[in-house]
Amino acid sequence: MACQSKPLTNSPYDELLSLPIANDLHIDPESIREASVDYGLIVREIPLAVLCPSYPEDIATLVAFVYNESSVPLTISARGCGHSVHGQAMARHGVVVDMTSLGDKQHGTTVLWSRSLGHYADVGGQQLWINVLEETLKHGVAPVSWTDYLYLTVGGTLSNAGISGETFRYGPQISNVYEMDVITGTGHFLTCSPHKNPQLFYSVLGGLGQFGIITRARIALGQAPKRAKWVRMLYSDFSAFTMDHERLISRNGRDQGEALDYVEGMLVMRRNSDSWISFFSPSDHQRLMSLVTEHQLLYCIEVAKFYDGSTQSTADKDLEMILKDLRHVPEFLFQKDVAYVDFLSRAGVEQGPQNETHPWLNLFVPKSRIADFNTGVFKNIVLKKNITTGLVLIYPMNHDKWDDRMSAAIPDEDVFYTVGFLHSSGLGDWQEFDLQNKEVLLFCEDNGIKVKQYLPNYSTEREWMEHFGPKWGTFQESKARFDPKILLSPGQRIFNHN
Repeated sequence: MACQSKPLTNSPYDELLSLPIANDLHIDPESIREASVDYGLIVREIPLAVLCPSYPEDIATLVAFVYNESSVPLTISARGCGHSVHGQAMARHGVVVDMTSLGDKQHGTTVLWSRSLGHYADVGGQQLWINVLEETLKHGVAPVSWTDYLYLTVGGTLSNAGISGETFRYGPQISNVYEMDVITGTGHFLTCSPHKNPQLFYSVLGGLGQFGIITRARIALGQAPKRAKWVRMLYSDFSAFTMDHERLISRNGRDQGEALDYVEGMLVMRRNSDSWISFFSPSDHQRLMSLVTEHQLLYCIEVAKFYDGSTQSTADKDLEMILKDLRHVPEFLFQKDVAYVDFLSRAGVEQGPQNETHPWLNLFVPKSRIADFNTGVFKNIVLKKNITTGLVLIYPMNHDKWDDRMSAAIPDEDVFYTVGFLHSSGLGDWQEFDLQNKEVLLFCEDNGIKVKQYLPNYSTEREWMEHFGPKWGTFQESKARFDPKILLSPGQRIFNHN
């Protein structure tokens, strides 16, 4: 975010100018405009000002002042690169903290080693995962759990969960954190871990920014592989697709040699071919499209097995054993061999045109109802409406790789699926995708499919209570303790319903 200085004048919040961070507060049109929108381009909320902190202590100064001394209630929202899609990082009439202003000051990425933890990285909450990758690779190590897109901030993904194809084996990113520094809603700067301020630690991870702003995280690392065997397999039968998927994620020990390193999946349709076809060789495009035309709806399992010099000689054989007896369409298994960095960077850098909206819907669906979801949603809504041009992800995860003490809400089954409708549309037609999303949610509600939204978007207390379920009481208790004046992350609309 570009931050150019202009003095705060003729404002009801002139008292902010008494603070030592006054020169880092900005109200110029460009700063305000950037803080008023996000990747979704659906919600617009105009803040009073943007704080471009030089140090984490600048954020603590702001929060402590608003909590202790401000005569007018202000809300505060930490913003990384603005990749939320429903205004979650906005603060109407409040202060948006541009976390990227911190840069590498104090907390960049530092790789360390200890006897108890092995290799780990101390990382600033404002750091992008791509920067963490680049720095850790210099030491021959890397995080073990990722997101599909690496140009996201560490604090942002840890406030949600951080999921990708590695989650089935290593858990979400929140399951790979040893310690954090957090600025609470009272302005206190606290270090937390499972052993020190544990309530804050578990609340913040997956806590949607409600309890504090993450300024540092201690991340688990593993030995970095060099390359990836990257495979896609096509299915016409949904039952075979899910059974094979679940079999593949059942081999999930962190040190299990015969386990895959990455398992995802997606819907394959003619209408959304731009989202999936680039993986395949142009010489295969005609027969792929013929198969899609024949079946209308296909399912793709995508997997990867990582390797380095020490495992290179056995990588092909290991992969062959893992994929043996799978029931994909014969002759429709496709394989690439790519550098590890290229695999992790597969989503690229570009976010698409500036005038595209992103009415996304991300769900966790219980395994016991995924067949009903396929019939009711994929076949009877998505296929019939025929408006879905973006990527539609579907892949399973293991519940036991998540820590139920953390705030993130997931279905109460041993295996559940993540389903992501990653729509893109023009500025004027996002409503039809939003209506489809609502139809999907209504189908689930009417048929008793207890889905959980990932990157949730609710507006009433009843919806949030249902979302968090048995965690709601703890969530409220932590809010009362760590942000009693309800200052932080108003854009989530959990405690700020207006």
